[in-house]
Amino acid sequence: MPIRRLSPETVNRIAAGEVVERPASAIKELVENAIDAGGSNIEIQADGGGLSRILIADDGKGIPRAELPLAVERHATSKLEPDDAGDVDLLRIHTLGFRGEALPSIGSVARLSITTRSRDETEAWAITVEGGETRPLAPAPFPGPHGARVEVRDLFYATPARLKFMKSERAEAMAISEEIKRQAMAHEAIAFTLSLDGKITLRLPAEHPGDAGRLRRLSALLGRDFEANALLIDQERDGVRLSGYAGLPTYSRGNAAHQYLFVNGRPVKDRLLQGALRGTYADFLARDRHPAAALFLDIDPLYVDVNVHPAKAEVRFRDPALVRGLIVGALRHALHAAGHRASTTVTADALSSFQPHTDLNLGPAYSPSPPSTQGFSGWTGWSQPAAAAQVLPGLNERSARVEPSWPEFGNAPAYPDLANRHSPLGTDPSPLVTPQDPLDYPLGAARGQLHANYIVAQTRDGLVIVDQHAAHERLVYERMKAQMAEGSVTRQALLTPEVVDLDPAEAERVAAKAEELAEMGLIVEAFGAGAVLVRETPAMLGDTDVQGLIRDIADDLAEHGMALSLKERLAAICGTMACHGSVRSGRVLSAPEMNALLRQMEATPHSGQCNHGRPTYVELKLHDLEKLFGRR
Repeated sequence: MPIRRLSPETVNRIAAGEVVERPASAIKELVENAIDAGGSNIEIQADGGGLSRILIADDGKGIPRAELPLAVERHATSKLEPDDAGDVDLLRIHTLGFRGEALPSIGSVARLSITTRSRDETEAWAITVEGGETRPLAPAPFPGPHGARVEVRDLFYATPARLKFMKSERAEAMAISEEIKRQAMAHEAIAFTLSLDGKITLRLPAEHPGDAGRLRRLSALLGRDFEANALLIDQERDGVRLSGYAGLPTYSRGNAAHQYLFVNGRPVKDRLLQGALRGTYADFLARDRHPAAALFLDIDPLYVDVNVHPAKAEVRFRDPALVRGLIVGALRHALHAAGHRASTTVTADALSSFQPHTDLNLGPAYSPSPPSTQGFSGWTGWSQPAAAAQVLPGLNERSARVEPSWPEFGNAPAYPDLANRHSPLGTDPSPLVTPQDPLDYPLGAARGQLHANYIVAQTRDGLVIVDQHAAHERLVYERMKAQMAEGSVTRQALLTPEVVDLDPAEAERVAAKAEELAEMGLIVEAFGAGAVLVRETPAMLGDTDVQGLIRDIADDLAEHGMALSLKERLAAICGTMACHGSVRSGRVLSAPEMNALLRQMEATPHSGQCNHGRPTYVELKLHDLEKLFGRR
């Protein structure tokens, strides 16, 4: 078959297939054009999942009449300017769009109409493109002083085969909504309005630029729970700034859909960024739980390549290790600063579990005795057919009870670990003193123990219920991590070094991380073109599957650039050891032991959740309790 030149129409449709994958893709391109044009108020309308009609209206600077025909030509753009030598610098992209492909691509597969009025002109003009055929300019009415209105009808009518790959109208509408949410998160100073099939589904006013305005925008899109449980992220390293918000570990989700990443205002999906998130939260969440986060990376365009794919949803960093280290360090700093804080959803879930009772039915076995003239102090119990009156059942049956008087810490508790009244990380050897009222501590003063597992503490304005096993498990785990950080991990030499065969590229990646792996107790070295030699493994792993471990590490390095498998295995071992070395459920604690546990939780970062991301305590404020009993 001879080589032939493709017709311009065919070339345009091939390009459209890369840029306009579905209605949400077309809307993304058009919204980015509106943002680049300086629009402060952007309206989006979509009918029939975007396949019947799309309208994007903005109040930006508009397109001059003379440039309007160029706007619908391929590779024509106002966003790249050549230098004196006529060269265009593709390494310093400061706009969201720059390829000049969106409008002609859409026009080649749909009926495209652009109506615009430039800031410097008094008249508005329109141009129409149908299936790649451009019609002459014509005067047109325009509602605002300047801006543009881009209307797309019958998307993919010129390529009917593409319509077969579209999902339902509802699914396409949901994809459009998700795309607008991402754009709105990235640009809090712009007002967005989204209408689907004539119904306004999203109306977001412009917010003041900055952290406060960004959090209000995120709250409007992700819910108030995110706002209440979000940690501020703001770190800078070598000219790269990371900002945004990340959720507490106890505010985790069942999938990664609530992870939003932006680079220079551009929504992206990047494995490096997602891997850094996963690695940071590995100590706090089970593998099937995912953190919620909206992170914004500002970096010199020279150090990031956005010209990777026509859809511009992927980026490449010149120094990925710098970016990954910044993300991990900033998230760890924020999580550490959160201390023992747990998410507010824990309290909400607890309150929703309470059920009011107005009719107490104890069954036929008990019938209440007549009221006593002495009041409650004279109550003797319940009249039973075959038994004399007895003490109110359950009144003296308790795991432990702390009387209102505050017990001194001087009495040594029976449990040796909790008897050590200093920081669980071993940084403060001085004994705790209680110069202030114990109720003023964040977790309050222990008042009792229920079912030999739950500590009930009273605070100044409420009460706290602590899962003693989960809480102490986190304390032991943090202590073990600190000990690992102070010195190298104990290693065990293999009797016979093991050779692991890999793909040459995988072997090279693993060997390149030999120094980092050695810090975690794994000694590897290159062994030919497609293999690595393992000489030592972390002692805490015991008799491990070396072949499987190395292959998992190779997969992690390929996908995330980090050896998460080894870190997670070490974390799992530490978690198991912490679980077995912590206070067990069913163990009755003395008053000093319970209070010592509370004080250690307050002094230990991340003590608000166990090693699996579950909460270690629930706090109920006094107004929450009053609501339960109808006092509010």
